Amino acid sequence: MENFMEIYDLIDLKMMQNILDHFAKATDLSFVTVDHKGNPVTRYSGFTNFCDKLRNFEEYKKRCYKCDEYGGIKAAITGKPYFYICHTGLLDFAIPIMIKGKYLGAVLSGQVKVEENRKKELDLILSQTNGWECNLELKNAYDEIPEVPFDKISSTAYTLHEMSKYIVEKEYINIAKEKLNNKYMKQMEEQKKRIELEKSLKESELKALQYQINPHFLFNALNTICRLAYIEKAEKTEEIGYAFSEMMRYVLKKNNSQLIKIKDEMTHSNNYFKIQKIRLGERLSYSIDIPEKYNNVECPFMILQPLIENSVKYVVEVRVTGGNIKVKGYDDDKDLIITIEDDGDGIPEEKIKELLSMNGSNINQKNISKESIGISNVNKRLIHFFGNEYGLEIISPNKVEAGTVIKIKIPLKGTPNLL
Repeated sequence: MENFMEIYDLIDLKMMQNILDHFAKATDLSFVTVDHKGNPVTRYSGFTNFCDKLRNFEEYKKRCYKCDEYGGIKAAITGKPYFYICHTGLLDFAIPIMIKGKYLGAVLSGQVKVEENRKKELDLILSQTNGWECNLELKNAYDEIPEVPFDKISSTAYTLHEMSKYIVEKEYINIAKEKLNNKYMKQMEEQKKRIELEKSLKESELKALQYQINPHFLFNALNTICRLAYIEKAEKTEEIGYAFSEMMRYVLKKNNSQLIKIKDEMTHSNNYFKIQKIRLGERLSYSIDIPEKYNNVECPFMILQPLIENSVKYVVEVRVTGGNIKVKGYDDDKDLIITIEDDGDGIPEEKIKELLSMNGSNINQKNISKESIGISNVNKRLIHFFGNEYGLEIISPNKVEAGTVIKIKIPLKGTPNLL
């Protein structure tokens, strides 16, 4: 956190200005706050007429700035108020503003006379400047400067030092707390997303869970039905029975990594198409064209069939004339791109945005369709496994029979034996 800290980050400069103005009125001392480079960050409070006039002369002004600079450096080294005599014989002091050993700036103060015996005990930070006494205006202004007891000056310096430390440390703690709170909130948000994702992943196996009471019994029963259909020469019944049996085996398959090979996804989707073809007849026309060279590309479990099912439900089933669904695969040297294209009436742009922006906190609302849940589920899993750039892309003119294209991207990197 220390890397970004500046005096502006840890001190309310308006509040500091008010404090210094009040101190100047109460003590006859002048005050100004500077940053670590020596640049003033507050206005001068109680600046003496002598010092003001003296700095109109360039040669004296440079020496005044040198005194300020050296005083701040000395205070930063000691970490406490540093008292010294300036080049004109006036007492000045610097109060360091620091946090965790880092020097942020200083409060510079003084411009008063002090008892002669005390003056001799203090450092002369620069050699004495001569010549200004010959200027009557400067001499008169110097004579007007009051003498302030050193004990009063010292007490003021250490009081202001403690106040500035308190202000800086309190704000530092507030910033640290805010950063920790933000970090905690971010961790909580990430944990929430993980929980939602895990929940979403399980939704893809929801139908399978209904059959897990006794899957062995289920497959035995399906195989028996298929054999009977064969004996009775009920070819369509046999075909749909075997297709459904293979679908159930796939859905119930244990896959701890949640990744599966494309060829297995294609087989599962083809079995789904077979069943729907027998059910819908000529109303359904479909094709799957994903070259064999992509067979070993790994993708999230159950990403094709939910999207194909949406096309069947919302394009083919709702129209007397039915519809056509095409599944194609190709690559751009980096990713395998799979498109699921139908010839329906499309999806409104607002609906597309809703589908792709849904998060886990709203997918369980009663007014959200299964279509929305299925597309959102696939989209989130693609992003989870491969990154934000791999989210679904939905292209739809939203015109009668203009169709919709859903585009899936899956990275090819790491795929063995890709031709």
